[in-house]
Amino acid sequence: MPRGKSNAKNTKGASGAGTIRKKTVKRNGKEYTYWEARYTTGFDPGTGKQIQKSVTGKTQKEVAQKLRQFTTEIDTDQYIEPCKMTLREWLEIWERDYLVSVKPHTVLSYSANIKNHINPALGAIRLDALHPHVIQGFYNSLAKEGMLVPKHDKDGKAIRKDGKIVYENTAPLSAKTIKNIHGVLHRALQQAVKVGYIRFNPTDACELPRVERKEIVPLDANDIAEFTNAIKGNKYETIFLVMLFTGMRRGEACGLTWDCINLDKGTIRINKQLQNVPGHPGEWKLVSTKNGKSRTILAAPTIVNLLRKHRSQQNEARLMAGPLWHDNGFVFCDEFGERISPHTVYDNYKKIVKAIGLPHARLHDLRHSYAVAALQSGDDIKTVQGNLGHATAAFTLDVYGHVTPQMQQASAARMEAFIQSVSS
Repeated sequence: MPRGKSNAKNTKGASGAGTIRKKTVKRNGKEYTYWEARYTTGFDPGTGKQIQKSVTGKTQKEVAQKLRQFTTEIDTDQYIEPCKMTLREWLEIWERDYLVSVKPHTVLSYSANIKNHINPALGAIRLDALHPHVIQGFYNSLAKEGMLVPKHDKDGKAIRKDGKIVYENTAPLSAKTIKNIHGVLHRALQQAVKVGYIRFNPTDACELPRVERKEIVPLDANDIAEFTNAIKGNKYETIFLVMLFTGMRRGEACGLTWDCINLDKGTIRINKQLQNVPGHPGEWKLVSTKNGKSRTILAAPTIVNLLRKHRSQQNEARLMAGPLWHDNGFVFCDEFGERISPHTVYDNYKKIVKAIGLPHARLHDLRHSYAVAALQSGDDIKTVQGNLGHATAAFTLDVYGHVTPQMQQASAARMEAFIQSVSS
C-alpha cells in the first residue's frame, strides 16, 4: 500500500473551508510528490460529521486555484461535486434512459455517432475533465484528419503490429457530419447538466466548421412537363403527382391515410410518416412527422380530383381482392391494401428520370420543385412554410432564398412599373 507523508496537519473547519498539504507516496520503490487540498462540502445529517473531499495537483499554486474555486462555489451554493463518471459511461446511461421519446431512426443515428466517433476519441475522459478545448480539438481533428479506423488487409482482417491493431485516418469529415456529431454530444451533455453531474455544457463554447448548403436543383417547367408525361399510366403516377404538387416528403406520402383527407374541402392533413424500423430491414411503422407536428394543406383542385379518382380505383381493387384485402386505410397501397415502401417509390422514380435524361434528379427534388413553383406563382413565404412543414419562415427563406431568373425578371418589371408610376 502507498504510504503518505504530510508536511501539515489537517484541521477541521466550517463548510467551504479547506487546507493544502504536500504529500509524498512510494509506488513500486519510487517516490512521487504532489499537492493535495481537502475541503468541507457540508455535514452528514445522520452523524453530524464533516463531508470532506480532496483535490490534487502537481504544484501548490494549481491546487490552491482549484481549492479557491470549490470553496467559492460552496459559499455561493453553486458547488457540484466532481463527477468521476467517464463520458462513455454517461453516454451509455443517456442512450438507455433518456432517449425514450426519440424516434427509433434518430436513436440509431445517435448510436452510430457515439460508437464510431465520440467514444473512440473522448469516451475515456471523465465528465468533469471534459473541457471545451478538448472537444474543440476533437472537432478540429475530424475536419482536418478524419477519424481513426483499424487498417485492414486485402482479406478484410485487421492488421496488427507487435500485437496491437494498426489504425489509419479516414478522409476529413464534412462540416455537416461534424455538426451532427456535435448535436449528439451537446444533447447528451445538456442532460448531464440537468441531472447535476456537470455545472455547464462544455460544447457551448465550441466553434463548428461552416456548413456549405448544397445548391438546390428543382425541376424546371420543361422537366416537370416531361416527367408528368412519362408517368402517365404508371402505377405510381398518383403518388408522384401528389408529392410534386403538395411538397409532401416520400415517407409522408407513403404514410398518408384516407382519414386525413377531406375531398369535399380539398384538405390533406399530414400527421405521420412511414419509416423503416432501425435494425429490421423490410419492417415499417408509422411515426410522427419530421418535426413532430401535423399540418393541413389545401390542395389544388386538380390534385383533389386525382385523389377522388384514385379512391374509386382503390375501391375496385378492394372488391377484386375480396377477403385478401387488408384494410389499413393507406391512400397509396398495393393490390391487397398493404403499404408501399418509400424505397419502392424511390426506385421507380429513378428509373423514370433516367429514361427521360435526368439521371441526377432526386426524389426529394419533387418537394423542392413544388416550393419553387409555389413561390414563382406568387404564394407568400408563410404559406409555403406551412405547406412544407418547416419550423419557421426564416428557414424556408434560407433554403429557397435564391431566386430564379424568371422571378428576378418579374421583380425588375414590377419595380420598373412602380418607377414609371411615381415619375409621371
